[in-house]
Amino acid sequence: MKQGSRQWFWATLILSCVTIVTFVFAAWELMEKRFFRNVDYHTLHFLYISRGVVSSLLLAAWASWFVLRARRQHEEALRRSRERYRGILEGSPDAVVLYDDHLVVIEWNLSAERLFGFVKEEVIGKVLPTVPEEQRGEALEWVAKLARQQRILDLETLRWHRAGGPIWVSVSLSSLRDEASGRLHVLEVARDIREKIALRDKIIEVEKLTTMGQMAAGTAHHLNTPLASLLLRVQMMKERLRHTDGGADLAHLEAGIHSCQSFVQQLLRFSHRLPAQKKPEEITQQIESIVTFLRPTFAAKRAQMVLDLDRARGALVMADRSQLEALFSALLVNAADAIAEGGSITITAAPVADGEPKPGLPAQDSAGIIGKESLAGRGDLEICIEDDGCGISEKDLPRLFEPFFTTKAPGQGTGLGLALARTIAQEHGGSVAIQNRPSSRSLRPEVSGQGTARHGAGRGVCVRLRLPLH
Repeated sequence: MKQGSRQWFWATLILSCVTIVTFVFAAWELMEKRFFRNVDYHTLHFLYISRGVVSSLLLAAWASWFVLRARRQHEEALRRSRERYRGILEGSPDAVVLYDDHLVVIEWNLSAERLFGFVKEEVIGKVLPTVPEEQRGEALEWVAKLARQQRILDLETLRWHRAGGPIWVSVSLSSLRDEASGRLHVLEVARDIREKIALRDKIIEVEKLTTMGQMAAGTAHHLNTPLASLLLRVQMMKERLRHTDGGADLAHLEAGIHSCQSFVQQLLRFSHRLPAQKKPEEITQQIESIVTFLRPTFAAKRAQMVLDLDRARGALVMADRSQLEALFSALLVNAADAIAEGGSITITAAPVADGEPKPGLPAQDSAGIIGKESLAGRGDLEICIEDDGCGISEKDLPRLFEPFFTTKAPGQGTGLGLALARTIAQEHGGSVAIQNRPSSRSLRPEVSGQGTARHGAGRGVCVRLRLPLH
């Protein structure tokens, strides 16, 4: 009870007691004058004693009732205050932990149980279990800073889960003084920032990849001029030595320089950002261009590329060329990463009627198809990219198109390729779908020899891209 409330309580009690005594004595005097005016001394003495006893009993009863009522009101206020305190504590989305200057836990809310895995009954009265032994010196330094009235806000640090793994959290610390003992108590509010840290790491990776792309574009610009000069000199030498034995060697050298120049020009076109402008584009030429650009990637894995584009020759779609390059490169890079050394990638393209299924694949949607949408228009061009890689687990299928989600090892993927592919397909009025291929199917039969994929080594993935025909 506060000092002001305590003073009002005693003042009210004393004034009420004085009022009761005054009332009792006044009423008794009136009764004596009215009914006991001619009584003897003994009776009068008895009346005086009885008046004191009655006054004492009334005062005792009144004081008891008054004190008990005030106590019940105080207890009810404390109960409501505790309920509000528990409601705020347990309803907080952040982990709230209260501990003393020796890191002994005093309070532990539900969010802390969910975040760290420790139940409240396991930690109350024990040393803070989320701080490992090697970090307790640092935690005690924070307590010392709080004792000097220094605040600690939004500090990124590691806490430990009950399962033994580290958790990145943002911690804010404030100090409280126990009125009874005068000891320092620390209120820690921790927020899970694992997703924030992962997103920040992905942004750093994307920035690094962007820088690498800019460096590659600059390198291509520097290589293009000497390659053109070398090609010109080789052609001049070839003209002079046409009828000598060195002509064949120069022809091979010329072909090699042509190949290098073609690759550099592809790199320059790919890295050059043009304003978004849709115009009729022949998809087969775009696919062949990207395959040529990525040929070193496929050659590093000795991958077999199978192109079946004859049925789509001459088919046009209204699209932006640079966006199509980004779309196909994202899908083909994923396929190249998925296959083993000596694996196969098959690309087919053909016009299909609206709603017509790809031969060999289900006509209806299934749980394994992600991102499939209803296609408007009377005809579409369907491009299928199939690989014989390891496939995708069922639990990862629903998340494939989420930005920054990747099934690759850390540092080997940004998780933006498929999200970018779906966005580009949707902007062009199309769709992209991904499905695990049945394990019994194979892109090609078993081939003997080193570096070839064996039949059934992996079931692989089929990516179906549909774009409206122009």
